[in-house]
Amino acid sequence: MKAFVNAVIFSGNHFIKDKALVVEDGMIRGVCEMNQLSADTPRVDCDGGYLVPGFIDLQIYGAGKILFSQYTDSESLQSVASQLVKSGTTSFFITLATNSFEVFNKAVDVVKQNRHQAVKGIQLEGPFLNPLKKGAHITKYICKPDYQKLNLFLKRADGVIKMMTLAPEVCDKRTIGLLNNNGVLVSAGHSNATFEEAQKGFDRGIKTVTHLYNAMSPLHHRAPGLPGAVFLNENAMASIIADGIHVSFEMVKIAKRIMGKRLFYITDAVAECKEGPYRHIKKKDRYVLPNGILSGSKLTMVKAVRNGVTQVGIDLAESIRMASEYPADLAGFKKEGKIMKGYKANLNCLTKDLKLKFTVFNGEMVL
Repeated sequence: MKAFVNAVIFSGNHFIKDKALVVEDGMIRGVCEMNQLSADTPRVDCDGGYLVPGFIDLQIYGAGKILFSQYTDSESLQSVASQLVKSGTTSFFITLATNSFEVFNKAVDVVKQNRHQAVKGIQLEGPFLNPLKKGAHITKYICKPDYQKLNLFLKRADGVIKMMTLAPEVCDKRTIGLLNNNGVLVSAGHSNATFEEAQKGFDRGIKTVTHLYNAMSPLHHRAPGLPGAVFLNENAMASIIADGIHVSFEMVKIAKRIMGKRLFYITDAVAECKEGPYRHIKKKDRYVLPNGILSGSKLTMVKAVRNGVTQVGIDLAESIRMASEYPADLAGFKKEGKIMKGYKANLNCLTKDLKLKFTVFNGEMVL
């Protein structure tokens, strides 16, 4: 058992001052008065910073110098997970861009055989995308869904595939139903869907939208497209890359005012890679393909939270929820995304200027 003291604790609902947070056996035991702590309880001084839930990233491709789709092995997965936890992301979907099913199957096998508590499963961004909105994805791997092939793949994956991004206009009700029935969270993205096609997709079981505004039909005054459809849908959520590069901060502000709790952060971060089909070249503030197309971010979740507050004007509590509670609820992560009794002791300590001081993963400090 240990107690975290001298912190402003954000439970997910409100800020708590002048109390201690007690964790034991990897779980949150509760918040108590300082005088309730026994003299021999180990204490961690948070130096007056914020103690917040661990961050959750539903779309990230790698970390450091490891792009998982290129280095698809147990050592790489463990390295990516370790680096992400150190950066404050305590739960994530390891993501692969459109690729061959041979690569997808290899990734499935690695994740099955090398469980890491921060890796909640795989997101496949593709291959059922619209080539007109492919972005950095490789055209030769983009395909239309084959129901039987997909069914066999999902059976082989045995629950490891947790999320898939697809274009609703190229997927029928049967395909989306198959994914839903196998526990796959379906997201609309890399899509040229009309407003009507997008709405039909939501009606068929699509629950969210991938990196709002990027690689999709534009919001136009005569054709609202996919952004307009998700704005007006009362249930569908959307992820957004709040780096000021993929999306201007003004557009993040517009989306937030319309969508409220239905908008959440992802990083969509990649890693530098000089070989294989996806060659990401590191620039000062982004990654690009050899042809200059924007291919991924250098964003971290803690920076997304900070950008939300300092650049977009989102309330601190709400910006934290966008990196924790909202993605946890969407993905069905139990006992995560808040600081509450009985929840996992996955926490971040932030300085007053919203920089990461340390992470707590399963109750243990990670510096």
